[in-house]
Amino acid sequence: MCGIAGYFSKITEHQYDIFLSDAISTLSKRGPDTQKIVTLSPHVGFGHARLSIIDVSSAGNQPMRSECGNFTIIFNGEIFNFRELHQIFLGDIHLSSGSDTEVLLNLYIRMGKECLQHLNGFFAFAIFDHQKGEIFLARDRYGIKPLHIYRDENIILFASELKALLKFPFKKELDYSSLSLYLQLNYVPGSILKKIQKLKPGHWALIDNAGGLTFERYYSIPFTPGTRINGAALDYQVAKNQLRQLVEEAVQRRLVSDVPLGTFLSGGVDSSIVSACAVKHLPQLNTFSLGYKDDPYFDETSYANLVADRLKTNHTVFSVTTDEMFDNIFSVLDYIDEPFADSSAIAVFLLSQKTRQKVTVSLSGDGGDELFAGYNKHKAELKARKASAISLLLRTGLPILKLLPKSRQGKGTNFFRQMERYGEGLKLSESERYWRWCILTGEKTALGLLKNMPVISLKEAESTRQYFLNMITGQGDLNDVLFADVNLVLAGDMLTKVDLMSMANSLEVRVPLLDVNVVDFAFSLPVEYKISGNVTKRILKDAFRNELPGQIFERPKHGFEVPLLRWMKTGLRNLIENDLLERNFIEQQNIFNWPSVEFLLKKLFSRNPGDAHATVWSLVVFQYWYKKHMLPNA
Repeated sequence: MCGIAGYFSKITEHQYDIFLSDAISTLSKRGPDTQKIVTLSPHVGFGHARLSIIDVSSAGNQPMRSECGNFTIIFNGEIFNFRELHQIFLGDIHLSSGSDTEVLLNLYIRMGKECLQHLNGFFAFAIFDHQKGEIFLARDRYGIKPLHIYRDENIILFASELKALLKFPFKKELDYSSLSLYLQLNYVPGSILKKIQKLKPGHWALIDNAGGLTFERYYSIPFTPGTRINGAALDYQVAKNQLRQLVEEAVQRRLVSDVPLGTFLSGGVDSSIVSACAVKHLPQLNTFSLGYKDDPYFDETSYANLVADRLKTNHTVFSVTTDEMFDNIFSVLDYIDEPFADSSAIAVFLLSQKTRQKVTVSLSGDGGDELFAGYNKHKAELKARKASAISLLLRTGLPILKLLPKSRQGKGTNFFRQMERYGEGLKLSESERYWRWCILTGEKTALGLLKNMPVISLKEAESTRQYFLNMITGQGDLNDVLFADVNLVLAGDMLTKVDLMSMANSLEVRVPLLDVNVVDFAFSLPVEYKISGNVTKRILKDAFRNELPGQIFERPKHGFEVPLLRWMKTGLRNLIENDLLERNFIEQQNIFNWPSVEFLLKKLFSRNPGDAHATVWSLVVFQYWYKKHMLPNA
């Protein structure tokens, strides 16, 4: 796991290596062990920051040049099947290291872009062909590892994180279409700045020797929105056994490491299954969970302890107070380089920070909810499509629901909040309902917060929104929703969160449930194998039911929440009212409408805040980012 950055410049007299060196310095958390930059031609420079995982010797350092001298690679990620690939395709080649990097480089030399079809892992990498003067870029199938690209008429830049690109001299222009989507989703599906994009998951890009840039998809999930998968195609018992085998193989594949390794264990189904598979190969498996000393509503460690006792792992519970979590808010805000307002990132940051004191690599259960219908919204969508009596009652009782107190911070108020969202969704089409249940702030409210939204930005935002909504055809089954979740929620929110917060603490996190074999198989299954009535992740649970405590499968879904509303009414209130959302700053900034912000703040501090704290948090995160990166002295 590492950080990469590089450039292709049409202006050869410019000293871009100075900026590249600064860029690599910003990635030192991703790669604390070694940092190096090299000038490969008058047009090209590569930089790398290394976190040593496989072959920790200097032989695995990067940028790495091929033995023939014609190719140089910088690589972030891991190729878990690199030894098999070496044996199958490169047996006649002498390798000077035991690293997956060298295998990847030689595989590309031998196969070109076709090598991507054989890779099992997660990655973002760049390879320079010294003879052709071309740079080949690629990103893994699901967007586990990031790659940002900037392009103007003089230069193309790429890096693992936006903060690395910002070390180069170019004009930073806010993308209002992305800002409007961010205010709705609490994360940015594209890029917050113009002329910057994220290389899409499952895509490669080529920078030719004239500075041209082309993109191409090399992988698509084998599912077509609108398809209804026939349950008779594969017997449930056969499918259950096959899934179990694929997950176990995926976990075993991700245990390759030359440094200490463990697993996150929240006590949820996904992390428990990953831990159960891993302990078969590592009997002294280290498992880690985060607990709240002073807030039982958010604490889940009792379930994690049940699993750890059953599996006999070397389990560590990091018990923290909400004050200790609050103290890490600014560490999170200082590390993110693009607005990202999923508040559970604070908890992931703290878990990663404390886990890194014990191990360098951790496995997580990310992806299970998106593949196997694990979210509450999936149960809600199933009920909505059946038009049940309770759905009719909620549709007609929506005005009463709007009067009840709602927030995420308590069991009763959260129930009222969920029922109101459900009732609102019942009035919408399948695609619009999907969007309503993905967002935290309504489109009308988000646009009302913006003061100078250009018409072209409105059209661009709607085009992006429709790209994801087109996956919900209304003709298929709930697999449409899961397909959209993998493309939108998983790539934009969940994987971004884990990558940023783990890398902020120099911890590599691996996600076995996003093994390509598991994902492809999951999308070959009928939706009734995944969700039936109130039973979510049905086939995944049944595949491992005999290995884990029964309570794990019966527990209600609980997100990785933090007491954000409470903090806003206490420790964050001064920052909100007298700094980031202070009237004079808002009006001078000229991005947001002060009356809309003022209305939102009044709702936040009322008895019935609803989801106002989520919207306010998105504004706080944006303003903190804006002051740090966009003001003239930034």
